[in-house]
Amino acid sequence: QEAKEYGFKFLLDYHYADSWADPGKQPIPAAWEGLSVEVLADSVFEYTKNTIEVFREAGVIPEMVQIGNETRNGMLWPTGKLPDNWDNYAKLTKAGIDGVDAARGQEARPIIMIHYDQGSDKDGARAFYEKFESYNIPYDMIGLSYYPWWHGNLLEFRANLLSLDRHFDKDIMLVETAYNWRPSEYDNARPPYPETPEGQVEFLESVNETLLSINSEKIKGIMWWEPAVMGGLRSRGFFDDDGNALPVINVFDKYRLGRLDNEGMPD
Repeated sequence: QEAKEYGFKFLLDYHYADSWADPGKQPIPAAWEGLSVEVLADSVFEYTKNTIEVFREAGVIPEMVQIGNETRNGMLWPTGKLPDNWDNYAKLTKAGIDGVDAARGQEARPIIMIHYDQGSDKDGARAFYEKFESYNIPYDMIGLSYYPWWHGNLLEFRANLLSLDRHFDKDIMLVETAYNWRPSEYDNARPPYPETPEGQVEFLESVNETLLSINSEKIKGIMWWEPAVMGGLRSRGFFDDDGNALPVINVFDKYRLGRLDNEGMPD
């Protein structure tokens, strides 16, 4: 509610796990262990429906909902693990989407995102979304992650964006990206950008320019994961160890500043 008061929009990312879920782990919640796929799908539906209802009643229904986090290898393992259990994965994902629709009432339907983590994997991403679309499950947006130390260079990332734009009638968002402001990932390799505050700025500017270079209205933008991260991943955030904002926080200012109002202030 406080974020909404500041004008923020809201993406709700369902992990459907008791802890983090990502391509290397999609742990089924302890309360759902041993359920048949039919009962598990009903559990996903009810859980999703109940949470969306709470947000709706609080007046903060999300603008976007992500059904599963980085689900290249499926979710709710072993039942929905890919590539062996596509039918189950599709059933579970459809249950989550149905839960959103059942709970939104008269509110606008949130944008539904399906998230593939390998942002530079042109062939893998195309195969994943082609298979997903063969189940005729309604969704709105392709979400990608792009971390260069895991996923490749910007030319490979751009090639994937062009491929997805060409082959799918879906909007596309870079829903996870980051770079480090101090040495963290490239101990034994040459980094594409210095792992410094200045290099972090250069990285985000280059990624943004890569998206802007694609002449398509389907390309919708960037989310950083995550500006306020703490602990061991703090070097990927927007703040130093003392809580001071780093230069990367200003990268997008030039896109919102420009025309002045009648009093000489930014419009």
